[in-house]
Amino acid sequence: MSQAPHAAAPRDAPGGQPNRAQPGADVPLASVTDLEIRVPDGPVLLRSAGLNIRAGQITALTGASGSGKTTLLRALLGHVPAGAAITAGTLNVLGHHVPSLSAADLRELRRTRIAYVGQDPGSALNPRMRIRRVVAETAVDSSEQAVLALLRECLLPIDGGLPDRRPTDISGGQQRRVALARALARSPEILLLDEPTAGLDKTLRDEIATLLRSVATSRDLAIVMACHDPGLVEACADHVVHLCAPGQTPAQARVPAPRPARSDRRPAGEGITARGVSVAFRHRGGIRHALEAVDFTAPPGSATGIVGPSGSGKTTLLRVLAGLHRPDAGALALHGQALGVTARSRRREHHRRIQLVPQNPLGTLNPSRTVGAALARPLRLHRTVAKGHVPARVADLLAQVGLPADFADRYPAELSGGQRQRVAIARALATEPDFLLCDEITSALDPETAVSIMELLQHLRTARNMAIAVVSHQLHLIASYTEAVHLLEGGRLTAYGPTATLLKEV
Repeated sequence: MSQAPHAAAPRDAPGGQPNRAQPGADVPLASVTDLEIRVPDGPVLLRSAGLNIRAGQITALTGASGSGKTTLLRALLGHVPAGAAITAGTLNVLGHHVPSLSAADLRELRRTRIAYVGQDPGSALNPRMRIRRVVAETAVDSSEQAVLALLRECLLPIDGGLPDRRPTDISGGQQRRVALARALARSPEILLLDEPTAGLDKTLRDEIATLLRSVATSRDLAIVMACHDPGLVEACADHVVHLCAPGQTPAQARVPAPRPARSDRRPAGEGITARGVSVAFRHRGGIRHALEAVDFTAPPGSATGIVGPSGSGKTTLLRVLAGLHRPDAGALALHGQALGVTARSRRREHHRRIQLVPQNPLGTLNPSRTVGAALARPLRLHRTVAKGHVPARVADLLAQVGLPADFADRYPAELSGGQRQRVAIARALATEPDFLLCDEITSALDPETAVSIMELLQHLRTARNMAIAVVSHQLHLIASYTEAVHLLEGGRLTAYGPTATLLKEV
């Protein structure tokens, strides 16, 4: 583990008032020393971590998937994964020895002084509430003026009806910013962020970096963020703490360059197509068009990218293709034959052949079922292997996504965000699909793992003639691993063509 500080002068709160960490920023709001968390007689979840958190400063936690970044963030909240325990080290937050706090004291600490925004913020937003109420629910100042100011501060539009929409009616990037606004509404002293720019385009990433720098300074707020995004770390972090995965040394934490191996062959056949797809979300303030007359095609064995700004309709398009969202207009086809617009109207064979890997796997993995059970279910449902061969096939699927066979006995809460993402990919591959729809599947992965996942998909599509459609803001991966690109903007298809040509024009 290494800590590389940027130069950072102590900061005062607005108006020249002294900050809350008296007598200054040299006094840590929280300190962690040689902290180790592990499952008894099981895996080490966090190894020998240490950091100091100071008011007005941003600390970035970096490291490979599985190195314990999320585990450390949640430990600061007093939350240790079920079945795990702190086996070494100290953990002090805002004057409290966190492991010794009662449940009531922990609730008070989380409610009033420390806030957390997880990797899958959408799952923490009540889908029945309007956005304005989601933010007002925990706000110190719940007035309409204050709520709208928070949304505006978090780079969300307030004039297009967004405050009156529900979380399910906005994009993943917008959900992430709503969750940030909700956290800031409580005026915490410490803000914990898990991958705050996952799934966001570069422009918005840079704006979020500026926003975090601004709120840390103006609010004298201590921010700790787990992050795989070197651009965000460089732009706003005062300190960087690198965590090593168990068994890994810092020298082993190298990032390889992508090694594209695209085939020069032209895919044959019609594959999966969409024509004139339109989707509108209706809310109290009117209608928002998520997709307007969008066309899409993915021939067998092809690799297709879908790019565009956050909120441009990329995820909505994938959900329509997967049958998870009924379009208001348009038609879908598979190899020239009509394809049901909803999953309910499709044959089981179509379910097997078209699989979606969601952006946030935590919400799709049953927390009460092991990884092995999650992978075995599609094997049994679609009868892709004989019953007696299921355990071996589960181990093979885990190996394909770079996870050890013993992960079959773990529960989702015992995995890092990147490990959950790989489990979600393994589950989709279990049905041996012809078309794999991937929604930001590398956004929560470190660069090395992201390349390995794209290499895996490259190999599978070549070996199986499997087509992949990839939504991503990581344009270097789209450039290396896709042949054609659909560019969406404001719900419209603005360009379609060969990747090498189109990305030069974007």
